[in-house]
Amino acid sequence: MTRKPLHEILHLPLPEEEIFRLAAAVPEPLVGWYRQNARDLPWRREPTPYRVWVSEIMLQQTRVEAVKPYYRRFLEALPDIPALAAAPEEQLLKLWEGLGYYSRARNLQKAARQIMERYGGEMPPSYELLLDLAGFGEYTAGAVASIAFGIPVPAVDGNVLRVFSRLLAAESDVLAPAVRKGYRQLLLAAMPQDRPGDYNQSLMELGATLCAPNGPPRCGECPLARLCRGYAGGNPGAFPVKSAKKERRVEEKTVLVAACLEGVLLRRRPDGGLLAGLWEFPWAEGRLSREEAAAALAGWGIAPQKLRALRPAKHLFTHIEWRMDGFLALCGEISPPEGTALARWEELEAGYALPSAFAAFKKAALAAKEEFA
Repeated sequence: MTRKPLHEILHLPLPEEEIFRLAAAVPEPLVGWYRQNARDLPWRREPTPYRVWVSEIMLQQTRVEAVKPYYRRFLEALPDIPALAAAPEEQLLKLWEGLGYYSRARNLQKAARQIMERYGGEMPPSYELLLDLAGFGEYTAGAVASIAFGIPVPAVDGNVLRVFSRLLAAESDVLAPAVRKGYRQLLLAAMPQDRPGDYNQSLMELGATLCAPNGPPRCGECPLARLCRGYAGGNPGAFPVKSAKKERRVEEKTVLVAACLEGVLLRRRPDGGLLAGLWEFPWAEGRLSREEAAAALAGWGIAPQKLRALRPAKHLFTHIEWRMDGFLALCGEISPPEGTALARWEELEAGYALPSAFAAFKKAALAAKEEFA
């Protein structure tokens, strides 16, 4: 099968050799800029394979500043692959609490166990072998292979796609698989063999700082400005082009925080699906009135002495939006119904991993603790 020309894939009015020539001119000024301007991030100070891997997984869908404290705490508790592989799931999920996308944490542990079984606890220095581990897509395998092992393979994330789409003023939809594959081919051809990790990180750094997604790009400070066709055309912010996202499905819920002197009622989510296996406050579908909330609690054998409305909360997932009302039920005692547990107050903080979707209700529960003092 004849390969489709890159200029057609990327919707560019440039001959293919010109596209590759432009890409080949990027590494020298960009890596020089990176070495002088890179942010001091904890995972960059000692880029062992394990540390790079953990940081890359945490940084997926999460801001750098938000990741820093989680990263430090995670490395203190689970400093290496054997420790991660052996960790109880409750500890793992508690360490991840608040980061969201909990399947990332489970895949980390699954891959750690695969590494223990297949490679004696040492991460394999091979892009292809990394790609065969749980949770390793092309980006993660490329990042770990290049940064930790010096293997010249690209790591194409949203930052890289944004930088190159602006550099080329490409009209193609960066969310299209063929387009991402085209950029990967271009990056691979221009990859410096002696410093692939620095090159990949320099692209990520530029996209996270000067060529960022929110607000106008800071072209006056950019080491690639003289090469950039988006800048030359006066409209770098018009790129990248993306297809419209599907609207999130809205789900309405009423969260019922049942508390007593001993603690607060929790239940475990199913093992499959959204937030699988995590703890949550019981809830009912729809927006319940006070009377309906009292009836729902009665159905669980709970008779509150006081029932107080809580401030509504909202949480956004990738494809779903939860809109939540809530009630605080202050009880004399609680006999946990089947499938639930009475989490003692000290355990609510230290032992149970609750998704950030319930953060506002956890705060309300902890405030209610004082009413039993």
